[in-house]
Amino acid sequence: MEAALRTFFSSPRFAVAGASSDPSKFGHKVFAWYLLHSLPATPVNPRCPSVNVLSRSHTTVPGPSALQSPSETSLSVITPPPVTLKLLKEAKEAGIPAVWLQPGSFDDEGLAYARKEFKAAIAGMEPGTDGLASVGGEGWCVLVDGERGLSIAGRKWERLKL
Repeated sequence: MEAALRTFFSSPRFAVAGASSDPSKFGHKVFAWYLLHSLPATPVNPRCPSVNVLSRSHTTVPGPSALQSPSETSLSVITPPPVTLKLLKEAKEAGIPAVWLQPGSFDDEGLAYARKEFKAAIAGMEPGTDGLASVGGEGWCVLVDGERGLSIAGRKWERLKL
């Protein structure tokens, strides 16, 4: 898992599929996490042209293929399992190198596809793989394990204070 975290956080850009303006949704919380850690992130949401997060409007893109530099972007996925597989196929075709499937975002088929097709695939329900356990009881989650992942990747970050 350490290698996957290093690969994921070595990308110069990030995107959050399932980003939302609703603060109760995990897509909102994960997108805010990237912003709070001063990481360049793009919200992905085909149903709305922008999302409001941290008192600011952020323009969305409809899918991974619309990202500015997909081959330099790691993708966090917070979508329902039936949407996730289609999204992963588009991400693969666009050249996304690494994905982080948040807990509840994937089924067996989506997980198998992600593991086969990406340089790195971090999945939300695999605590303890490769000798590195997730901190949270739900498994691997950016909100819980992201800072440790940034440290493993040697990425300098500073958490913004609001």
